Amino acid sequence: MEGKIDLSARRQVTNKLRDTYGKASKTDKARILDEAQAATGVARSTARRLLSGPRLPDPAEQVDRRRLRPRAYGDSALELLAHVWKLMGMPCGKYFVVMLPGWLPLLLEAGDLDHPFATPEAIHEVRRMSAATVDRYLAPARAAFDLKGRSATRPGLLLRNSITIRKAGDELEDVPGMLECDTVAHCGPTLQGEFARTLTMNEMR
Repeated sequence: MEGKIDLSARRQVTNKLRDTYGKASKTDKARILDEAQAATGVARSTARRLLSGPRLPDPAEQVDRRRLRPRAYGDSALELLAHVWKLMGMPCGKYFVVMLPGWLPLLLEAGDLDHPFATPEAIHEVRRMSAATVDRYLAPARAAFDLKGRSATRPGLLLRNSITIRKAGDELEDVPGMLECDTVAHCGPTLQGEFARTLTMNEMR
């Protein structure tokens, strides 16, 4: 018995012998099994199973259906999807599909869809996208707009030691003017440049 061969060659041999094996007599089947064993190096029971079973695709011919399946949406539809999504304020997929019927006529009327990619076919494709499909195709764009909050304050040892921090279990002072204050910097992902700050004050009575 010769050494085992690779999967592609093994399938080619068994596929070639399969038709002959199915029509052969018992004596001829034994001979064909010997040939298959010698050519592939597999056990006799395995050779019998390969020859009597359905034809197996040659790995060289086998295709990945997930990769070669035609895309359901064209490039224009995906470009239109990202464009409309930004104009709508970058909602999640579930909100997007609910908002889209009301937004599209307004965007068309305002001229916001006067672009080469906003073809009738592309608009139709975007209309029929599900929420999950919208989220899947917009994942790269959403990641690019993933804003990270910035803190505009730094812990100071002097302040920490001089200001008492109220704990959740502490009793509240029953007098006017006891406030908790905090600032919010409306700076987006960077502290550079000019931006507004908000001072939030809560009376703790």
